[in-house]
Amino acid sequence: MRQLAIEAFQACRCEAMARVDCFFEEDGRGFLVNEVNTIPGFTPISMYPKLWDASGLPYAQLLDRLIELAIERHARRTKRAGRQRH
Repeated sequence: MRQLAIEAFQACRCEAMARVDCFFEEDGRGFLVNEVNTIPGFTPISMYPKLWDASGLPYAQLLDRLIELAIERHARRTKRAGRQRH
C-alpha cells in the first residue's frame, strides 16, 4: 500500500505533503486509491500527523521537515526564475 500511495503522490505531482486515502478490496486483490488529499488535517489529533508519528516522525519534527522542504522549494523556484530572466 505504501508504494501505491507513493505512486499516486508522484502521479499527481504533489510536493511536500499529502495524505493518500485507499480502499482495501475484500476479494484480496489489494488496495485502490480513493483520493489524494493535498491539504490534510494538521492538528496534533489529525490522521496525517498521527500516521507520521506511528512511522517514527513526531509532530514537531514533521513540522520542522515540512518547513525545510518549503524553504528548499522556494530557493529552487527563485533560482529558476532568476535564470529565466537572463
